[in-house]
Amino acid sequence: MTFKLPLTRRGALLAGAGLLAAPALVEKANAQSQFDWKRFKGQSIDVTLTANPRSQILMQNQKEFEELTGIKVNSESIPEQQHRQKFAIEFASGRPSFDVVGISLHVSKRQVGRAKWCADLKPMIADASLTAPDFDFNDFAPGTIAYSTQDDGRMDTLPEFVDYFILYYNKELLAAKNVELPKTYDEMFDAAKRLTDPSKQVYGFVGRGLRNANVLIWTSFLLGTAQKDTLDANRKLITDTPDAIWAGEMYKKMMRETAPPGVSGFNWNEAQTSFMQGRGAFWIDGCGFAAPLEDKTKSRVAGKVGYAVVPRGPGSDNCVMTQTAFGISEVSRKKGPAWLYLQWASGRTNQLRYLTSGAGSPARASTYRNDEAIGSSRFPKEFFDTLIGSGKVGRAGLPEIVPVTEFRDTYGTALVNMIGGADVATELKKATEAFKPVLEQSEKGN
Repeated sequence: MTFKLPLTRRGALLAGAGLLAAPALVEKANAQSQFDWKRFKGQSIDVTLTANPRSQILMQNQKEFEELTGIKVNSESIPEQQHRQKFAIEFASGRPSFDVVGISLHVSKRQVGRAKWCADLKPMIADASLTAPDFDFNDFAPGTIAYSTQDDGRMDTLPEFVDYFILYYNKELLAAKNVELPKTYDEMFDAAKRLTDPSKQVYGFVGRGLRNANVLIWTSFLLGTAQKDTLDANRKLITDTPDAIWAGEMYKKMMRETAPPGVSGFNWNEAQTSFMQGRGAFWIDGCGFAAPLEDKTKSRVAGKVGYAVVPRGPGSDNCVMTQTAFGISEVSRKKGPAWLYLQWASGRTNQLRYLTSGAGSPARASTYRNDEAIGSSRFPKEFFDTLIGSGKVGRAGLPEIVPVTEFRDTYGTALVNMIGGADVATELKKATEAFKPVLEQSEKGN
């Protein structure tokens, strides 16, 4: 099967408009194809999602799906950490309360795959009676399909979106002190120092300091080195190397010298709030958190936000990439209705809604080929250019292992200690030694 992915913005933005006219276009396509969207009319499905802007879009628009199919959707969205715990506990019980589940693959892929909690979607995709002719599997970028496929070949999730970590910056704050957009992390630190003014409650950098969540900022810096990973080719830890220490030192000084007090308690939402209030000059985090920034009713920086691919490090210019996807419970008795929901949820219309609302970078290539819709977005061209540029340098920000949470907790503790002033090399060595037996034990089960 051949996949297509746009390599440049000009090469990508070629197709026509009209993807946002959901119900009319979908029903027109149905009439032409004679695909029976109503075959499960009268049934209901339960959907559990992580609370985020994408889930909000799906829940706000699920009436479209219900009218299209006659299937009732009972959906919920739960904060990230609680959601991961919920579905793991329910899956392990053998009686999950949901048919469809949203999954962060960068955290739970191996856990879900090893236990075979989700159904293999390949037979459903191949079944013409279950898959609409306009579903277009080839539209998904090849990297997202690979991420959704387990080592045994089972494709147990359908890609939803890719979250590239980008650099957000406050154009007004930079202009006030004649600071140029930094091209390297060293330049970013110097600029952040210049822009930090505690007397005005303005800081050069805001970011994740909370244990577990903070690891992705450290690996953002690590991907700027020659190392680009936390495991070597033999799946052994390489987390106390000179490159890892450099990334730790960068994290420590950014958070200690240019971030607000209490930053060790910041997750993405606290960092986002601080940036929206105009108190942060630079913020590195997922592109999926951009939506509220341009909301003039909520954000003091609407219209003043700049977007850029993250700066270069001393050895590379890669950015962190994570991915979410939808799965269908293996024990669900409603796999057919659930598969119809997945097709709708990951269809072009919702994918384009993600992109134009600033809710994230879609898994479908076609979303980048709609000039009219992108042009009508409240986001500037710079935002979309940043997503495309990040797509060229994106790499996994976390190791693909089962104990991802333990990895994040262990190294997250080290990072919190660094914010408190602890020696970086010592903390990384301690974390590496502490996590080594956990990883080794986990790998024995692979």
